[in-house]
Amino acid sequence: MHTDTERCVRAVQSKDARFDGWFFTAVRTTGIYCRPSCPAVPPKVENMTFLPSAAACQQSGYRACKRCRPDTSPGSPEWNARADTVARAVRLIQDGVVDREGVPGLASRLGYSSRQVERQLNAELGAGPLALARAQRAQTARLLIETSGLPMGDVAFAAGFSSIRTFNDTVREVFALAASELRARAEKGPRQAQVPGTISLRLPFRAPLNPDNLFGHLAATAVPGVEEWRAGAYRRTLRLPYGTGVVALSPQPDHIGCRLALTDLRDLTIAISRCRRLLDLDADPEAVDEQLSADPLLAPLVAKAPGRRVPRTVDAQEFAVRAVLGQQVSTAAARTHAARLVRALGEPVADPDPEGGLTHLFPSSQALAGLDPESLALPLSRRTTLTTLVSALADGSLPLGTDSDWDSARARLAALPGFGPWTTEIIAMRALGDPDAFIPSDLGIRRAAKGLGLPSTPAALTARAAHWRPWRAYAVQYLWATEDHAVNFLPA
Repeated sequence: MHTDTERCVRAVQSKDARFDGWFFTAVRTTGIYCRPSCPAVPPKVENMTFLPSAAACQQSGYRACKRCRPDTSPGSPEWNARADTVARAVRLIQDGVVDREGVPGLASRLGYSSRQVERQLNAELGAGPLALARAQRAQTARLLIETSGLPMGDVAFAAGFSSIRTFNDTVREVFALAASELRARAEKGPRQAQVPGTISLRLPFRAPLNPDNLFGHLAATAVPGVEEWRAGAYRRTLRLPYGTGVVALSPQPDHIGCRLALTDLRDLTIAISRCRRLLDLDADPEAVDEQLSADPLLAPLVAKAPGRRVPRTVDAQEFAVRAVLGQQVSTAAARTHAARLVRALGEPVADPDPEGGLTHLFPSSQALAGLDPESLALPLSRRTTLTTLVSALADGSLPLGTDSDWDSARARLAALPGFGPWTTEIIAMRALGDPDAFIPSDLGIRRAAKGLGLPSTPAALTARAAHWRPWRAYAVQYLWATEDHAVNFLPA
């Protein structure tokens, strides 16, 4: 979008927050870059340059605006709506792959050479993988500086910097302030109350956001010991590259409150990225709702509760296992089956909240691979489906994650025994993040379609849903919301 100068200028002059994260405004005369909704007086048009990413701005020598803090804007929805190489690369960088494995590791996961990945990212984002990772480290560093009392050395380590000097140089270059000055400025303003051993922060999103089906779904399907709804927050355990964590996410009018307790602070950036993905916070609700409202039968549902998100997951492999456990059974039965696996094979963790009920991580695919099928209280066919899935996940023949190619993953899943369209599409929707995944055979969808006067047979509904593309996964949320089910209501 940054190449459409006229549209970008209109967005900046109207301070349109819908475009935050889509592009950034670099001002030649001041040497700073802003988000489109910056409250400052808009610069003259001839002094504006539009760039596609914060990393591109920083690489061009611009500093982050101290008023609008463009580094904290929601991520571009474009990267979650695409499955091409660039989008997969961005998602992997957000998940910390460059920090852990370097550019060669990123390229290897994508199946390209480092030079090809560099060229493609520069063409679309104006910055290569190292610059994108550096911008992410800078954002994490600022977050820790302003919201925690950690010593600066620990901040640098947690943000992924290799040395204190690099940390200091980057912070000064990107924010035009020393790390100590950033902390001093933050201490003058209102700060979130910090619980010892936790990091509290705000996760931004594009308005509107309807939390009902988002948190309602997560709470209604929560696996005991791994997830819970308590004190107005969805809480769950996290398996992370360097350790484990517990997160509490609570919906607020203009942000999502996030409290993280981590065993290794190097996991902070990855944990934030996965929480944003879980809650679909980088979505563009205006674009989604505009498309769906064009259908006169869906329009009243959208107008009644705009901004519905797709509840996703922090671990694609975990969700795939849970999808199989949920085949043709109730939500309560699926939770029971999953809870048995957790008690038998889950890794114990300590809940930082003494009143909390989180006790385990969901079992890894390697742990589940050693499961005795006879111990499963499932029909024989379902046992075969589960054990085949787990074996494929454990040996790497079925890669599921942020870097998955959606079509390839669908084909691999469909080849497994017991995987029909419903299971394949629900995994594509919630685990892989495909915004166009669609499940016309779902009983709730068929009932909702019939009640609205839409075709209720899978083939006919799929044909009608062609008008909802590429946002059919969001249409599913609006159709589900017509039913009186716990997944559609924010828990008390």
